[in-house]
Amino acid sequence: MRLTGRGLTCVRGGRDVFSGLDFEAAAGEALAVVGRNGSGKTSLLRLIAGLLIPAGGTIALDGGDAELTLAEQCHYLGHRDALKPALSVAENLSFWADFLGGERFDATTSLAAVGLDHAADLPAAFLSAGQRRRLSLARLLTVRRPIWLLDEPTAALDTAGQDMFGTLMRDHLARGGLIIAATHTPLGIDARELRIGGTA
Repeated sequence: MRLTGRGLTCVRGGRDVFSGLDFEAAAGEALAVVGRNGSGKTSLLRLIAGLLIPAGGTIALDGGDAELTLAEQCHYLGHRDALKPALSVAENLSFWADFLGGERFDATTSLAAVGLDHAADLPAAFLSAGQRRRLSLARLLTVRRPIWLLDEPTAALDTAGQDMFGTLMRDHLARGGLIIAATHTPLGIDARELRIGGTA
């Protein structure tokens, strides 16, 4: 599996965020997208996820599931945790599993892997910022998709949480997964860097 972007141009609000951008990542590889605030890191992830349309260039996936779109083979984890405060931890995870579809893995096991099994019945409104991020990460494990698009994935995680997530990322890569992460801090795994400039 290989994901490539060629000559990508992103325009938002009538302004060029970036143009002529190329990238490439293969199964088992992690790509860290780095650059200053406003340089287009999040925009690139959203282009790959199909949430934005490129103003120019192409994005292609070779070797993925021919029956699914690129977006259907991606997990997009934004810098904000998409949780419903009134639902419990377990209910939030169940919601995402139902919404995303595909093969489901045991939610209890997923919560245990991120250290939240003790809080399964707790309303998400009571979670700390780090726990909310852990719950978002559990989504990656409950519905398996080969491509992880991660926007500041270690934000709000303490040192133990960062170590835990490093293990999850290495396991994903070892299974042939692919990771593209926008980040200001080291991911804690081996990753090539894609530096983005720009003024937007």
